[in-house]
Amino acid sequence: MKAIVLESAENPIVYKDVETPNLTPGEALVQVKAAALNRRDFWITIGKYAGIKYPSILGSDGAGIVTEVADEKDKNWIGKEVIINPGNDWGDHPEYQSKDFKILGLPDNGTFAQYVKVKVDNLYDKPVHLNWEQTAALPLAGLTVYRALFTKARAKSGDRVLIVGVGAGTGSVALQLAVAAGCKVFVTSGSGDKIKQARKLGAAAGVNYKAQDWAEELKHLAGGFDVVIDSALGDDFEKVIGLCNPGARIVFFGGTAGNIPSINARPLFWKQIQLIGTTMGNKEDFEGLLQMVNDHKIIPVVDEVFALKDAAKAFDKMKELSQFGKLVLTV
Repeated sequence: MKAIVLESAENPIVYKDVETPNLTPGEALVQVKAAALNRRDFWITIGKYAGIKYPSILGSDGAGIVTEVADEKDKNWIGKEVIINPGNDWGDHPEYQSKDFKILGLPDNGTFAQYVKVKVDNLYDKPVHLNWEQTAALPLAGLTVYRALFTKARAKSGDRVLIVGVGAGTGSVALQLAVAAGCKVFVTSGSGDKIKQARKLGAAAGVNYKAQDWAEELKHLAGGFDVVIDSALGDDFEKVIGLCNPGARIVFFGGTAGNIPSINARPLFWKQIQLIGTTMGNKEDFEGLLQMVNDHKIIPVVDEVFALKDAAKAFDKMKELSQFGKLVLTV
């Protein structure tokens, strides 16, 4: 089969023939129809991710058709159109993942291939209102922000929500989920065009974080926020704290702009603000995500679609940070 292989530090994106996976008990073989890039994949290709191994097939997000199962009891899955939960071995504790937790696409071979093997327990029916590309755009980003918004931040109808950096795949789906839940959502971006696109998806307003007074502008527009979803952090993080209402929850799952700087912690405890870290999500989070997507007919934003063999072009676009929504590979 054809796949995108992380062959070495010098050759991180190689389109080549590899062996089709062999199944072990509890696994299924999925013929991949579409797969999506995540920032995680990009960090791996430039060597800035823990546990990199060569060779590996990248890709955490995928959707396709089950062609084979290892166990007779699972044969009802054969021929089904499925979406894949990319998180494996979460463990028993709902609050945090186990030491065995891992994400599809490293260390296990991922979805940037004609076929991928996954645990049967990680298969779910493809949402019928979505095409293959839209389905592939959902899993990792959707799971991450669903847990951030609802499991961790307990966002509810009427809450004022700030999404920092709406242009990323996580940002766009966070906007869609929060709007569907009845929240009043505000966004930041370094691009006026992306703010316009966010408005079309239901954002009440947005500001350009490159402006000197972006925090003051947000304060004027929204008053204050009950929930903040932030995957950037960096030097401006203290301004985010200043935008929070008493009792606000700030949830973060990345740090693309750097670490949290030295801050005045007094507003955190005086206003009872919660600073919450999160990573991916468990089975219940993924099922909650799919329920919400199906109930509200949410359609993930796909910025551009590439053929599998042109994956390098997709990675180049991700490096430019020019996309709004997800970059998807068709297989």
